[in-house]
Amino acid sequence: MSRLTELLRQARSVDPQLGADLEKEVQALTKRRTFGLVFERHQPEAVELPGREVRRGDKVRMLPPRGEVKPGDQRLWRAERIERTDGQRVAHLSELDVEEPETQAVDTDDLIVVAEFKDRVYPGLVETGRVERGGDKPFHTVINAENFHALEMLTYTHRHQVDAIYIDPPYNTGARDWKYNNDYVEGDDDYRHSKWLAMMDRRLRVARDLLKPERSVLIVTIDEKEYARLALLLGQRFPEATVQMVSIVMHPNGSTRTGELTRVNEYAYFCFFGDASPAAAAHPLRGSLDEPEVSSVRWERLMRGASGALRSDRPNLFYPVFVEAASRRIVAVGEPLPLDAPREAVRAPQGTEAVWPLSGDRIEKRWRVSHITLRDLVQRGLAKVGSFDRRNQRWSLSYLNRGQIERWERGDFTEEGRDVNGVVQLVAKKVQKRVAPTAWDHPAHSAGEHGSRLLGKVIPGRKFPFPKSLYAVEDCLRVAVGDNPDAVVLDFFAGSGTTAHAVMRLNRQDAGRRQSISVTNNEVSADEQRGLRKHGLRPGDPAWEVVGICDYVTKPRIAAAITGRTPDGEPVKGDYRFTDEFPMAKGFEESAAFFTLTYETPLAVRHHRSFERVAPMLWMRAGSRGRIITDLREDGWEVSEVYAVVENLDQLTDFVRVVEDREEVRTVFVITDDDAAFQMAVRDLPGRVTTVRLYSSYLENFALNAGGDF
Repeated sequence: MSRLTELLRQARSVDPQLGADLEKEVQALTKRRTFGLVFERHQPEAVELPGREVRRGDKVRMLPPRGEVKPGDQRLWRAERIERTDGQRVAHLSELDVEEPETQAVDTDDLIVVAEFKDRVYPGLVETGRVERGGDKPFHTVINAENFHALEMLTYTHRHQVDAIYIDPPYNTGARDWKYNNDYVEGDDDYRHSKWLAMMDRRLRVARDLLKPERSVLIVTIDEKEYARLALLLGQRFPEATVQMVSIVMHPNGSTRTGELTRVNEYAYFCFFGDASPAAAAHPLRGSLDEPEVSSVRWERLMRGASGALRSDRPNLFYPVFVEAASRRIVAVGEPLPLDAPREAVRAPQGTEAVWPLSGDRIEKRWRVSHITLRDLVQRGLAKVGSFDRRNQRWSLSYLNRGQIERWERGDFTEEGRDVNGVVQLVAKKVQKRVAPTAWDHPAHSAGEHGSRLLGKVIPGRKFPFPKSLYAVEDCLRVAVGDNPDAVVLDFFAGSGTTAHAVMRLNRQDAGRRQSISVTNNEVSADEQRGLRKHGLRPGDPAWEVVGICDYVTKPRIAAAITGRTPDGEPVKGDYRFTDEFPMAKGFEESAAFFTLTYETPLAVRHHRSFERVAPMLWMRAGSRGRIITDLREDGWEVSEVYAVVENLDQLTDFVRVVEDREEVRTVFVITDDDAAFQMAVRDLPGRVTTVRLYSSYLENFALNAGGDF
């Protein structure tokens, strides 16, 4: 209920503060703008944190008794102190937001921690799994979290770094499809529209800080229940953006509603920032498809650069490639070298030199393909020698990966001959491109066929209400980032994970390296909650959490899309259709990492006691590539594929030497409270490196970035 409604309720109970509170509220109402979208701001939202241990000072709610299906006590309490009684942790509570607070002592097992949006949060991440098939591509990330707090977390890792945001928020239909302050918003709630607007406005304000101001796109889908209010909100929140609405037919046969017109479409608002504009596509999104769009041919680096890239990880992929320097020709491919055999023992044929997979600091790594496969590629002219890196004294070798070869075989690329070394010269077909219209009517966008039924193939038996058509989301993203193969795409209403799935589809079509960030909570549907509560379960119990959206649908769907196998290990049945047709069981050459948001204390962060939870955020800020640095070893520093962290500045000389040798390292985090020491590190590190000071940058970001009612 709105604040005003609450005051009226208090009036009926003759609250002594009623006069002063009413006067304050009326004054706030009279100061509202006359023009534009007007809606109740409501009390700041709050989120319950199941599984989070109760600490002194926490805000908490009391859980209903096990087996009880009715909501528990929704009052907020403060845990003033925690003590152990008969082996149990007992919290001494004081009621919040009342003149005469009640006090209680309650077992912490019967409490749940609550975070209000007006509170400062200091987030961390705990990794809960990963899938790796993408080589040195950036990882897609999936974050189990309340999306407002996840957005605040991303202001540290991705401020002004996101190229596109695609969101499919709750449509506010009156069904139990979303909550406000832990209560489902019913269709007869007089304030449901303003609650929805307040919820959206808070998130859009933070999302704005993530988008690249010079060039980015925001896409929001909606139906007729809130499309008009959303249009006003977007215009009011983003006056500098160019906003257009697209009508998309997603129920070709229509969805019948009693006493209403048959509904066949919904809407997508495209907001273009800076010099962003719609990317031209190879089909008009109406009627049958034309030839698919194809980008330029992409040659893959032969040396693996991401996690699992060391010789010791795959010894059979460590072998010499013999190159004739003058002609830049691969003459032969040697046999794998046993792990205990030194590479210096290998003699190159006369007139050649042995090329090994070595990093800039001469660390032994590995190739991406076997020696047998590479021999076949060389014979077919599908592997080549590139430039010579004089600084690191190494040749660059590249090859056509499986996806590029498949495009060539099906005619997406044309062969224009061979070079002097027999390497094939491929050119992408020229396809007429068009800018998308504002009305889309294509069979690919059917939500039933390519949303629900497609999801049923990928994760059989696991249902999700009203998933979007994979190809409809793909086409939306093609408009936004089809011309940007390195785009970062965020979805903070990720639901079943369709956006991440669509990003992987786009990458396969043009050998892109786009990365998705998907945020969804682990909420359980209203109907399922009732059944779980009857069985004595509560949020935070493993049997409850395992059927939440993130753990039961989002993560398994993205993992299955990458591997081509269902959660039961069976090959996914069926084929992808339209722009890129191939068996779903082939999966994608992509990687994904899964995380759960944690809530840290600034004291623990400042004293380096939360490094393992902050570490994934540093990895994301550095580009989500390679391995995550979670341990600084005895030397007090560590260097991964693309970033580095140092705490022991007494070891700075050795640390700087390694960073200088690893050219791909672009971000360095220096842990120090001493400004002079930090400036010394900045001075000594290579100029190509962005240096970030910990933990001051982290603490200042979230101290300034508190939530609230705006």
